[in-house]
Amino acid sequence: MSELFNFGRHYDLHEIVADGVVNGIGIVFALVGATALIFYATVWSSHGEIAAAWVYALGLVLCLSISFTYNIWPHSRTKWLLRRLDHSAIFILIAATYTPFLQRGAGDPWIAAMLAAIWLTAIFGVSLKCLFPGRFDKLAILLYLAMGWSGVIVMDEVSQYLPPVTVLLIVIGGLIYSLGVIFHVWERLRFQNAIWHAFVVAAAAVHYGAVMTCFSLGSGI
Repeated sequence: MSELFNFGRHYDLHEIVADGVVNGIGIVFALVGATALIFYATVWSSHGEIAAAWVYALGLVLCLSISFTYNIWPHSRTKWLLRRLDHSAIFILIAATYTPFLQRGAGDPWIAAMLAAIWLTAIFGVSLKCLFPGRFDKLAILLYLAMGWSGVIVMDEVSQYLPPVTVLLIVIGGLIYSLGVIFHVWERLRFQNAIWHAFVVAAAAVHYGAVMTCFSLGSGI
């Protein structure tokens, strides 16, 4: 196959199965969690919060589903397309995860600007991965981390609208994601991909908890 279609090292069957199991578990929990969140938001929340819940839920399920499909797909031109979608979906997930938290304080111009900046960066990241596949991968990783931790810029403002436990869970989830990046780039380690995705699923679960406390405790219910 052409050097253009470079997916990194080849994973053996055991690694692919392990990675598929991890991603599969994540998808199941994401579907259940997304359904529960949307139901809760529809019953108890405002229209803006309902929209934020949908954005987050769709971003979460989309990212994990594309990751699962890409990583079990055999090397081919189709996998090359899925690679673009997989890497793009990470930008969408980061922006979608921020949306429920920033929507809470969207009346504040600084927080609203942050929400817009997050999504503009996500659009830039998606364009980068789709228009220049296989290139600028290191830049993309830096963008993932920069987007993920950009919330510290408005943490003081946002924390006024969020329960303390929500803020704590946001930080814990961010730390788990960041630690997982070590395994994401450690390609020589056996089961590296499965370990990386285990960190992703764990961090996503913590952030889901943050979103739920944001909706429940933030609503005073």
